[in-house]
Amino acid sequence: MLSHLAAKFAFFPPSPATYQIKKSENGKLTVVSSSSSMPIPLADDSSLDVLLIDTKRSNKIVAFYLKNPYARLTLLYSHGNAADLGQLYDLFVQLKLNLRVNIMGYDYSGYGASTGKPSEYNTYADIEAVYQCLQTEYGVSQEDLILYGQSVGSGPTLHLASKLPRLRGVVLHSGILSGLRVLCHVKFSFCFDIYQNINKIQKVKCPVLVIHGTEDDVVNWLHGNKLWKMAREPYEPLWIKGGGHCNLELYPDYIRHLCRFIQEMENMTTEIRLKKIRQNLCLPTRSNNTSVSANRCCCRIKCWKPKCLGCPKTSCIKCSWRVKCPKCWIPSCVRCCRSSPKCPKCWRLCCCIKCLNWRCCVETNSGLNGKQDG
Repeated sequence: MLSHLAAKFAFFPPSPATYQIKKSENGKLTVVSSSSSMPIPLADDSSLDVLLIDTKRSNKIVAFYLKNPYARLTLLYSHGNAADLGQLYDLFVQLKLNLRVNIMGYDYSGYGASTGKPSEYNTYADIEAVYQCLQTEYGVSQEDLILYGQSVGSGPTLHLASKLPRLRGVVLHSGILSGLRVLCHVKFSFCFDIYQNINKIQKVKCPVLVIHGTEDDVVNWLHGNKLWKMAREPYEPLWIKGGGHCNLELYPDYIRHLCRFIQEMENMTTEIRLKKIRQNLCLPTRSNNTSVSANRCCCRIKCWKPKCLGCPKTSCIKCSWRVKCPKCWIPSCVRCCRSSPKCPKCWRLCCCIKCLNWRCCVETNSGLNGKQDG
């Protein structure tokens, strides 16, 4: 009941829808305009696929897939709460050409020609169904996918991004921290709050680009700033001075910054990605030299050093008090001590226990005398 009540304040689908779905003679789905005053030139677009996708919540949603023959990545676009695919078609064409990507856009349940009613969990099911379609119908893997969420679309975008660990990137366009935080400035999350992106952004493991207008009067700029600061791998954000909530695409910096982000995501290889993850975790880079250092001490002298060479324990009690043979590292060795050098103090064999100044625990060529090495 609380989710249904919150949906009334969060979703405003265009009424009536700006387009309709019809089936042609060859069985292919086509799009026609619902209003003669706003024609949609979709019938002549050979690069457009119109899809009708079933969700796990028994809804049928409409999706547009625009192909670019030179594309290496695919953009999954989740739009805002007051638009449908008929209004976004021109934007999709521009993004497809300028960014050189394939674009998949979809209408939420209850939007456009999609069936059902809009709600938070319906949008989660919608984007999951679209992602499944990209995998099965077009062979798009998560490594070649960038999720794009605008306004309310940041909710399903971060929901899916938190479940895909190998995703290429995420773009948050005028994103929200949560539904309740848009209406009032609260600092806590409540059970009836929807789209709690403030909790999901920390689970996203790929680069996150945040785009927000400084004069946004619908979703305050502080939402975007907070999301950028909480991201695990934040990309350089774009704060458009004077930008509002629905006009950021009109600014030249928008497409310029977005192009640079897409190009860097294209050039990001697995090796570069692993290097960044290792740097974020403060892990030392791997070295090809796996040999043990020559001046490593055994656990009798420094227990904080790596494992004792005589036994696999770190802090050895059984053998740490006994002086070991420098040739075979066995305490009180009789077999090989005959050929080993003698203690320079008492002239006994190397397994001398009385003279601890002999180098019995260190195998080094440092040139120091026995007392210093001991």
